[in-house]
Amino acid sequence: MRQAVLIEPGKIEFREVPAPRKEDLGPHEVMLRVKKIGICGSEIHSFHGVHPATFYPVVQGHEYSGTVVATGAEVTVCAVGDNITARPQLVCGECNPCRRGQYNVCEHLRVQAFQADGAAEDYFVVDDDRVVKLPEGMSLEYGAMIEPSAVGAHATQRTDLRGKNVVVSGAGAIGNLVAQFAIARGARKVLITDVSDKRLETARTCGIGNTLNVTKKSLKEAVPEVFGEEGYQVGFEVAGVESSIRSLMETIEKGSDIVVVAVFSKDPALSMFYLGEHELRLIGTMMYRHEDYLTAVDMVSRGEINLEPLISNRFPFGQYLEAYQFIDANRETSMKVMIDLEK
Repeated sequence: MRQAVLIEPGKIEFREVPAPRKEDLGPHEVMLRVKKIGICGSEIHSFHGVHPATFYPVVQGHEYSGTVVATGAEVTVCAVGDNITARPQLVCGECNPCRRGQYNVCEHLRVQAFQADGAAEDYFVVDDDRVVKLPEGMSLEYGAMIEPSAVGAHATQRTDLRGKNVVVSGAGAIGNLVAQFAIARGARKVLITDVSDKRLETARTCGIGNTLNVTKKSLKEAVPEVFGEEGYQVGFEVAGVESSIRSLMETIEKGSDIVVVAVFSKDPALSMFYLGEHELRLIGTMMYRHEDYLTAVDMVSRGEINLEPLISNRFPFGQYLEAYQFIDANRETSMKVMIDLEK
C-alpha cells in the first residue's frame, strides 16, 4: 500500500509498504480504508521544521476519515462498511492526568503524524476506544474535519461563554471553528480578526457576522465599535503570533479569560503588567477528549457548525507535497486543504 512520510523538514517521501492483515487485528482493533485526510496548520509547522514536538521521519495525516474493512472480535462501536473517524492521541492510561480523565494532556502523550505515525496510507489500524462512527449521510470530507471541529468544541469548553462577548484572533480553519462553537454555545457577540480579507469573508459566510482586518484597524479601535461599553470578556488566541496575544491582553476587560489555542513556533514576549495588574487568566487548551469528538459530530450533523465554506482545495494522494507547497504559496486564500486517497 501507499504511504506518505515526512522524512525531514520540506521533504515528503512516498513508500510502498505491506498492508495490515485482517487476521492480525487485535480484539479491539479496527482497520479502515482511509479515504480523506485534512491538512492541519500544525503539520505545516512540521513541514518547515518549526513544530516544537515533531519526530522525523513520520507518516503524515491525523485528520482523517474512511470506511471500516475489518474489525477485531470484540469491537462493538462500528462494523464493516461503516464510515468512521478516530482520535490521533496515543496515551498511557496510567499517569495522573490520565487517571483523572485528562488523557489529552497525558504525561506520555504521542500524537499520530507528530510523535507517532499517522494515517496517510491506504489502510490504517486504530484502537476502537478512539473510533467515532459517522452518522449516515455525513460526507467523508466532513468526517475528516471532525478532528479540527473537536479542537473548537474543546477550546470553547475551557471557560464560560454564555452571555459573554468574545474576540477570536485568527480566522484560519481552527479560529473559524472556535468562533462558530462560541456562537453555538451562547456567546452574546463574537468578533473574529485576521490579516486576510479572504479568511474574514469565509467567516462571514459561516455566520460569523463581526469581522476585523487588523491591518486596517486595530483591535483597540474596533472593540468599542463592536461591543460598546460592554467590552469583551473572553479572548481566543488562534493566530500563533506575539502581536495577537499582546493585543488581546491589552484590550480585554480586566479579570477576564484568554484561551490560548494556537501552536506558537516561537515563544512570545508577554506583558506581565496586563497579566498581573489586570488579573487576567491565560488558559491553555490541548486538543480534545472523546466527548468533544461526539459533540463535534452532533453539532456538524445538525447544521450548527458549517464546514462547507472551509474546504478550499483538494489534492490527490500522490500530490501530498504539492498540497503543502500550495498552502505555503496561498496562505491567505487556502483554508482546509483535503487529500483524496481515492484519486
